Amino acid sequence: MNISIETYGCSANVNNSEIIEGILSKAGHRIVEEKGADFVVINTCTVKGPTENRIIKRMQDIKKPIIVTGCMADAQPELIRKIRENAILVSLTNLKSINKAIEEQKDFLERNKEIKLELPKKSKNSAIEIIQIAEGCVGNCSFCITKIAKGDLFSYPEKQIVEAVRKSSAYEIWLTSQDCGAYGIDRDSSLPKLLKQILALKKDFRLRIGMMNPNHVLHFLDELIELYKDKRVFKFLHLPVQSGNDEILKNMNRRYSVEDFKGIVAKLRKEIPDIHISTDIIAGFPGETDKQFNDSYDLIKEISPDTLNISKFWPRPKTSAAKMKQVDAVTRNERSRKIKELHRKISRKQNEKWLGRECEVYVDEIREGGIFGRNESYKQVVLKKGGLGEKVKVRIREAGMNYIK
Repeated sequence: MNISIETYGCSANVNNSEIIEGILSKAGHRIVEEKGADFVVINTCTVKGPTENRIIKRMQDIKKPIIVTGCMADAQPELIRKIRENAILVSLTNLKSINKAIEEQKDFLERNKEIKLELPKKSKNSAIEIIQIAEGCVGNCSFCITKIAKGDLFSYPEKQIVEAVRKSSAYEIWLTSQDCGAYGIDRDSSLPKLLKQILALKKDFRLRIGMMNPNHVLHFLDELIELYKDKRVFKFLHLPVQSGNDEILKNMNRRYSVEDFKGIVAKLRKEIPDIHISTDIIAGFPGETDKQFNDSYDLIKEISPDTLNISKFWPRPKTSAAKMKQVDAVTRNERSRKIKELHRKISRKQNEKWLGRECEVYVDEIREGGIFGRNESYKQVVLKKGGLGEKVKVRIREAGMNYIK
């Protein structure tokens, strides 16, 4: 058959779509654009309401048979049924059954402990290898529907992860999961233990380590810093804080304090001066007062993260935060706008630190609009020239809000 695949959400979802394409191609199907497709696979994300709304509209607009997988299939199958009664649903933990779902025209929603490293895949970008190291998490954040979709932590075996890195022909390797910091808690392992084995490989590559929650980083910060000093590790850490107020963090069921977060950032910057700090803020969490929001605003001003992912709070079904007293939409919008304006200035200022400096850049994307690469701090660099997968030495001449050039 001719099959089209649409992907929404995180890097793990991008990898899941690569796996879906690998399985379907191996079974003899052709991956095509939607126009020429017999079936459309929609790989969904349900973290935020606006993304969910876009997916719902797509399900309504597509006139061809659809298969729905990803977080919506696991967390909200009843919603999908209301929109497309005849949609075929496949659990994100049962991707190996995607071909059977098409051939047998039936759902495969059974949850499995599926080690995705064992499944065939077709990478979207030959310069980047996405390697999932776990599924699920050990947290239970009051606002998060992803936990409902992905369940408890299931860490993949170290040996298989290390072998996937060893076999990869890509120079840029992303380790990803719902929370990389939790890796190994469910088995006799840990993220530092895994990283040591990967970095013991006699191989030249760049490693991007995915998001880690602060409560896990607190347990192995010193080890992590030493591992980050390896030249093959991107000096980049996605460390979501979500709020600058401890009472709000408690209501979110986050397991760290604002001071914990600040302490991690301070120590990282002392030991690794060029580290790229990325964090997340939710504006307008239920019950958030003006003062509590200002605490978040002041925290962002103080730590000046290189990257800030700002979300207006959006109540997600089946979560406890959806039942709390909500902040009105006007206030949420205003708080989001205010913090975005602040970060625009911070981001540009952080990028201006690179002006005049020389750095090695790995070209990992060529698309309409330019040639792009990443330097050692995972800063996106706009290039005049360079081929995909090439390493080039450059001098930075210009700095914008989201890039250096």
